Amino acid sequence: MQGIQRGLRILEAVAAHQPVGVGEISRICELPKSSVQRILRALAESGWIRAADEEHTRWTLTSRMLTLAGTASGERGIREAALGPMRELGALTGETVTLQVPDGPFRMVLIERIDCRHPVRTHNRLGATSPITATSTGLAVLALLPDEEAERILARPVPRLTANTLTEPGLIRARLREARAQGFAVNRGQNRDGVCAVGAAVTGPAGAPVGGIGLSLPDSRFEARRVPWWARQVRATAEAVSAALAD
Repeated sequence: MQGIQRGLRILEAVAAHQPVGVGEISRICELPKSSVQRILRALAESGWIRAADEEHTRWTLTSRMLTLAGTASGERGIREAALGPMRELGALTGETVTLQVPDGPFRMVLIERIDCRHPVRTHNRLGATSPITATSTGLAVLALLPDEEAERILARPVPRLTANTLTEPGLIRARLREARAQGFAVNRGQNRDGVCAVGAAVTGPAGAPVGGIGLSLPDSRFEARRVPWWARQVRATAEAVSAALAD
């Protein structure tokens, strides 16, 4: 039983901090490095995690783990509903299209991605997580939450990921008001340097936000004058996915 509990704790640490190394997991889980290393090897051999570098010093979840998580939480339904509209959006705009869903109250996790045809493109691995306030899809989702729930999330300190990350609650509230009024949110390098995005929320049958569709592109192709057009396409895609989930 103790071995199972340790394995689950380590798996949770990988999911929360990926890509993550043995030393960090050891500190998080308060376990000896030798034990952590042994359990990591067992998890890798079983297909639940994989090495994130050639030296096998950092670890990340595999698609097998993500598939299991999606089956348990209903993410498979939103992914299947979103794939067709996402491909259409990618073909129309020529940019990378992403699908993110909440990973607890404070983060978003990438569960699907349609890559663009440009040689210079944005890329984020499936399973990557980001603070909900640092992504366009996260802000769009947050804008649709009840005020008291949004305030609980904003009460938690926001990590500064780039020079453009919004960390002051007042500024984030202003962005949420804009997103609520416009039906979309814009991210200009708040989560990753050089990466911009336009996102809109996907709602479930009850009308609550369950995820978000994002259009992601490098800042070298981002033009403010094109935001209204991009936003219309992203909103239409999110609405199509929401309608499919309601059927």
